[in-house]
Amino acid sequence: MRIAIVTGASSGMGMEMVRQIPYLYKNLDEIWVIARRKERLFSLAKQVILPLRIFEGDLSTDQIFDQLEAAFRKEQPDVRMLVNAAGFGKSGNFCDIVQKDDTVLLEMIDLNCRALTKMITISISYMNKGSRIINLASAAAFCPQPSFAVYAATKAYVDRFSKALSAELKSKNIYVTSVCPGPVNTEFFQISGGVATSIKKRCMASPKAVVYRALQDSKAKKERSVYGITMKLSKGLAKRLPENWVIWFFTIQQKDKESTR
Repeated sequence: MRIAIVTGASSGMGMEMVRQIPYLYKNLDEIWVIARRKERLFSLAKQVILPLRIFEGDLSTDQIFDQLEAAFRKEQPDVRMLVNAAGFGKSGNFCDIVQKDDTVLLEMIDLNCRALTKMITISISYMNKGSRIINLASAAAFCPQPSFAVYAATKAYVDRFSKALSAELKSKNIYVTSVCPGPVNTEFFQISGGVATSIKKRCMASPKAVVYRALQDSKAKKERSVYGITMKLSKGLAKRLPENWVIWFFTIQQKDKESTR
């Protein structure tokens, strides 16, 4: 059985991945989808040309991984693609967030980093020549971001881990792509705790376009997928400008965001 696996499939980029993957991989038998909101997954199943196998659960707990490992042992699938799209962000001053909820930042690290790593850990032995791993990072990975400190750090982990893993798996002809979009028009900003800054609003991309680019870059065996000229320029500037300048810029942007509330 040839399958793709998508985490975070009930919304945003994960949902769009499920919609588009069948047009890239036409010989898949199933897509295994993982998310907490089962009703959304059943709704998605009606929109996709391939059968979906639904796993309802929270990736920050071990129960869902036990279910997946049991399914792996039973089906012995050929995992052609793993998409780690599950994740969330929380914006705001670190101390302010801690005062309101002293667990949310650790939950973010668990989902964005630990769960992503564990998904690869349990899936890798079922991958073969030509398999792909797509990890949803972010342009936030390119530099430290005040008022998005933990989120940006988790995405830096995803991006760096993906690049190192890509080097390790190349000899097995398994390809890893880190997807680093800028702001995407999904539910992300509702969950993160506020509207995007004025610059982010102007750079907002559609999930359909970002996912299409990501899948094409994965097909081309690229280690990183960055959608749009603006984000490619941002990546270049983040490399060349002194880090303190970049931090100052994001601090100013956050003040502008707060002044427009």
